[in-house]
Amino acid sequence: MQPTTSEILAARGERKTVDAWRPAHFLSELEFSRHRRLEPVSTVFLTGQECAFRCLMCDLWKHTTVAPTPPGAIPAQLDLALSQLPPALHLKLYNSSNFFDNNAVPRADWPAIAERVGGFDTVIVENHPRLVSDRCGEFQQLCETQLEVALGLETSHAPTLAGLNKQMTVRDFENACGVLRRQQILIRVFILLKPPGTTEGEAIEQSLESIRLAFDNGADVCSVIPVRPGNGMMEQLQTAGLFEPPRLSSLITVLETAVSWGRGRVLADLWDAPRFADYPAAADAQIDHLQRLNHTQSLIDKSDSPRPAICTS
Repeated sequence: MQPTTSEILAARGERKTVDAWRPAHFLSELEFSRHRRLEPVSTVFLTGQECAFRCLMCDLWKHTTVAPTPPGAIPAQLDLALSQLPPALHLKLYNSSNFFDNNAVPRADWPAIAERVGGFDTVIVENHPRLVSDRCGEFQQLCETQLEVALGLETSHAPTLAGLNKQMTVRDFENACGVLRRQQILIRVFILLKPPGTTEGEAIEQSLESIRLAFDNGADVCSVIPVRPGNGMMEQLQTAGLFEPPRLSSLITVLETAVSWGRGRVLADLWDAPRFADYPAAADAQIDHLQRLNHTQSLIDKSDSPRPAICTS
C-alpha cells in the first residue's frame, strides 16, 4: 500500500486555528552543540504556509496556514518569542515547512529576520532537499552568522523513501548536501525510526544506514525521530497492519551504535517519548538514558558524575 497525495489529504482531520502573526510555540532547551558542550538553544516554531510536499507521515500541517505567510509576520513572531525567551547561543527557526519557500518565508522579510538573528552563534532552519540552492548562502551572508540547514533525508532505503511521498530521491539529498557544503553551511539531518512497512529490526538497520549516509555527505548532526501516528493516514496504515510505532529500546540501540562511531553528533528526538516506551514502567529510565546520550554524546554512564558544563556565553 503506497498512499497517494490525494489519499493522504483525504485522511486528514481538522487543522488547528492559528494566527499568522504569532508563533505556534517557542521554548528554551539545552543541546550538545558543535562546540562539543551543552549550550542553550532558543527554538521558535513559526506559523506560516503549509509545506508544499505532502509527506506520508507528516502531522506538522496542523499548525500551518493555507494561504501564503503575510509579509512582516515572521519578524513579528520573532519579536514576540525572543522578547520572552532567555539568552541563548543558538536559534532554531522551525516553520513546519521550508524556510527557502517564498510562500512560507517571504524573501522580502529576510533583512528584518537577519537583523533579529544575527547575534546568535548559529541559526538553524529546516528545508526540503529539493529547495536547497544558492539562496541559502545568500541568507547566511545577510545574517553574518553561521547557518545550519536541517534536511529531511528520513531514510536512505530507496523503496521506503519512495513510499513516503516525499517527492525526492537519495540523489536529491546528496546534491543538496553538496550545495550546502560549497556554501560552508552546516548540515543537520532528520532520520525516521521505523517508517511504515518496516519491522523493528529493519527500522534499526535502516536508521543506522541512513545516519551513515548522512555523515558520508557532510552532516554535522543527525536527529533520529520515532515515527508516530496522528495525521489520519498513519492510523489507517496501523489498522491495516502496515505500521506500528517503534520502541524506545530500538531508539537506544540506534543512538548508542551511531554515537560509538564518533563521526558526528546523533540526537534522539524525545518529543512525546513516553508513548514509545517498551512498557510504561520502563519509560522514565529509557528516556533518562536517551537524554544522557543526547547531552554527553558518550556511552559512558555519567549519572553519578557532575553534570556536563553548560556554556552560556
